Amino acid sequence: MIITKTPREIAIMREAGQIVARTHQVLKQHIKPGITTLELDRIAEDYIRSQGATPSFKGYNGFTGSVCASVNEELVHGIPGERVLNDGDIISIDIGAHYNGYHGDSAWTYPVGTISDETQRLLDVTEESLYKGLEHAKAGQRLTDISHAIQVYVEAHDFSVVREYVGHGVGQNLHEEPQIPHYGPPGKGPRLKTGMTLAIEPMVNAGQRYVRTLADNWTVVTVDGSMCAHFEHTIAITDDGYEILTKLDSGE
Repeated sequence: MIITKTPREIAIMREAGQIVARTHQVLKQHIKPGITTLELDRIAEDYIRSQGATPSFKGYNGFTGSVCASVNEELVHGIPGERVLNDGDIISIDIGAHYNGYHGDSAWTYPVGTISDETQRLLDVTEESLYKGLEHAKAGQRLTDISHAIQVYVEAHDFSVVREYVGHGVGQNLHEEPQIPHYGPPGKGPRLKTGMTLAIEPMVNAGQRYVRTLADNWTVVTVDGSMCAHFEHTIAITDDGYEILTKLDSGE
C-alpha cells in the first residue's frame, strides 16, 4: 500500500530533509585526501544528533554505520571504516535522518581531490539523470515514466543503469511502497498522487550494469571494477509537480 502524507506530515519530512541536506554540506567540507570513511561517519552522526535527529541507517538490519560510504567501484551500502580517501577517488555518501517520526533520505557522489574527466562525466550524467526523471514526477503520471526517463538519459551517454537496487517510498518507515526502478518502459505502475513521498536514486556504472555483494553482506560493488555513482533526493508529489525535500532552502 502506498501511503500518501498530509501537509503536516510533509512539513515534518521537510525538516528531516533539511537536516540531511545540511549534513551533506558539512561532510562536503571534509571530503579530502587523507580522511577515512569512519571519520566522515562520525562527523555525520555528530551533526545529525546535534539537530535533534538520529541517523536512519545506524542499526538498520544490523548496519553499523550512520551513513553509507561507498568508494570508487563500491556502489551502495559501504560500511564506514579505516579506508583512507585518495586523490582521484570518488565517494558516494548516503544519508538518512529520522526526525519527529519521519525520515529524510539523500545520496550524493563527491570527487576526492582531482578526478579524471571521464569520472566527472559519470557524476554529471548520473546527477542529471535524477532530474530528468523528476521532470515526470507529477500527479497523474505513471511511476515508470520516471524510470524510463532516467534509463534513456543514462544509456544515451553510454553508461549503465543498475537494476538490482531501486528507489522507494519513504515516510515513517525508511523504505515504503512503491519500489521505483530506474529503468523500464514508460506508462506502467501506479499513477502518482499528491502527497506521495518518494526517494528517487539512480545508480549508474561506468562499465557494465552488473553488481555483486561482498562477503560483509552489505557492500555492493561493480562486477567489472568500474567506477559508479549514486544520486538521490526525497521528494513530495504536489498539486503542481514535486518538491525536493532534501535540498537546502538556500539551494544546493
